[in-house]
Amino acid sequence: MQKVKEIRNIAVIAHVDHGKTTLVDAMLKQTHSFRENQNEMQMTRIMDSNELEREKGITILSKNTSVFYKDTKINIVDTPGHADFGGEVERVLNMVDGALLIVDAAEGPLSQTKFVLKKALDYGLKIILVINKIDRKDERVKEVVRDTENLFLSLAADEELLDFPVIYAIGKEGKTFFEMPVEANKKGDTTPLFETILKYIPQASKNEDSPFQMLISSFEKNEYLGKLAVGRVNAGTIKKGMLVSLVNPDQKVLGNFKIEKMYVNEGINKVEADEASSGEIVYLAGIPEIKIGQTLTDIHHQVALATIKITEPTLRASFGPNSSVFAKAESKFLTSRELKERLREEAETNLGLKVVDDPTDSIRMIVSGRGELHLAILIEKLRREGFAMEIGKPEVILKEIEGKLYEPVSELTILTPEEFVGAITAELGKRKAEMKDMIKDEKDGIKMIYKISEKNSLGLRSHLMTETRGQVSMSFLFLGYELKNEDHLKDRNGVLIASESGKALSFGLDLAQKRGITFVEPTEEVYEGQIVGFRPVVGDLEINVCKGKQLTNMRSVSSDDAIILAPAVKYSIEEALDFIESDELIDITPKAIRLRKKHLTKVDRVRAQRAQG
Repeated sequence: MQKVKEIRNIAVIAHVDHGKTTLVDAMLKQTHSFRENQNEMQMTRIMDSNELEREKGITILSKNTSVFYKDTKINIVDTPGHADFGGEVERVLNMVDGALLIVDAAEGPLSQTKFVLKKALDYGLKIILVINKIDRKDERVKEVVRDTENLFLSLAADEELLDFPVIYAIGKEGKTFFEMPVEANKKGDTTPLFETILKYIPQASKNEDSPFQMLISSFEKNEYLGKLAVGRVNAGTIKKGMLVSLVNPDQKVLGNFKIEKMYVNEGINKVEADEASSGEIVYLAGIPEIKIGQTLTDIHHQVALATIKITEPTLRASFGPNSSVFAKAESKFLTSRELKERLREEAETNLGLKVVDDPTDSIRMIVSGRGELHLAILIEKLRREGFAMEIGKPEVILKEIEGKLYEPVSELTILTPEEFVGAITAELGKRKAEMKDMIKDEKDGIKMIYKISEKNSLGLRSHLMTETRGQVSMSFLFLGYELKNEDHLKDRNGVLIASESGKALSFGLDLAQKRGITFVEPTEEVYEGQIVGFRPVVGDLEINVCKGKQLTNMRSVSSDDAIILAPAVKYSIEEALDFIESDELIDITPKAIRLRKKHLTKVDRVRAQRAQG
């Protein structure tokens, strides 16, 4: 273990895609956290080790690492930049004393910048502003610094927190500067950033002579040691072999336990340690059952620390075991018991998630999260682990206060070229959104800020992506609950439903494509009740896509023409969550994402319709 004189604990916070993880890469590489011949020296997004994070290009989980600079250990917590994973930000900010706020030199502060900055200021963290991507052709550094200063003024309750240094960076090249360079190709490294951290971020060691206390901010599972409690040593010293008490937030003592092993971060690795003082971030083994928000204390000072406050979920959906004919062949875990156990396990660490039994169906569960992406990432994660499941239509969580209904409302920030403004404003008008501001920049880009209810924003991202041919950036900031307003009436058309089970054939699909857009390819297995396409008109239609051409001795000019089919449309999980109606389900297996009716046979669907009304 490397000898250190001082410790600094910092979080890296930003709006999604403003360059947090890339900057952390540069900090790790330039402090020689890896040998020159290690694979990590050639990698990008080193901290995004999760497969889903690498594919989607976003940080989903908060992660800890550390670097050494001038005999000082700097513990770094990399946090997500997407609002749906705000729970990950909230649970780790109590481990640090300062934060690097990364802001894109062209886009400036956006809605998630506002969210993470407010959380950091609420914790009283010292902020270092890093203006990243200053080499962009459309950079507007002066305006971005001014806009960020205004954001600080609107959010900071303590005047001391308004005094913050500014560092200019090109994260992908590992360059940082005290002053904005005249030329972007000027030589540079991360030294200015490290020097600023040492100067402005407070020393982490506090209350060293007090009895040991540590709030559990997270835990990790170890194959041999069970659960490792992760947190910052708030007071005192912890030693391997020491007896500690586990205390609930309500001050109830749950028992005394011996610390069997202890680890600290060195680079992206964990190394074993015998002792750690106040300020250090540690991983402790020996406590069998732990929950985030509990406190580990000295056995003679059993006092719990203030627990972590997490913003409540705003969207929920029903999860149940998969009952389709393909589930057994395409998955490892099929039963309701296995799915419920896994969802409860996920809710222990994923603090933005709530999982309860469905009161209307004993084999299903209601899973509540922070948005469509939050639920979609959870579904994809379980799918890759081998689970098969069926997901119902998501619905917004309403609150009843004094007999009145309140709904969650968000601030929506949109960045787009000017040519798409008309289409975007028309769509948001339909969705009862209220425009708050519209700013034009010098490069013909438009920034629009709206207030919109969460219900009316469902499916907006995929719709605007289509309208603008992908040239739109959207971000949401949860504002709170307001009196329920008028809903946007979603005018989805009907679907094509498979009337027979079997293999889809070109002839049957050709007939289906004359009536709409198809979701299945030739030779793909389908089952009765599966949604195989989308109609351009209202009303569902049953169709046999397994139908083959009838062979006869007669020939006709038209019937012998080769069948040319349009490619099948395949929805992502997020798009499917938006697409389905209340009488439909998403059929998820590790090998496929299908859409289906809740009632697979026509007879059952007719009965269900009669029962409803």
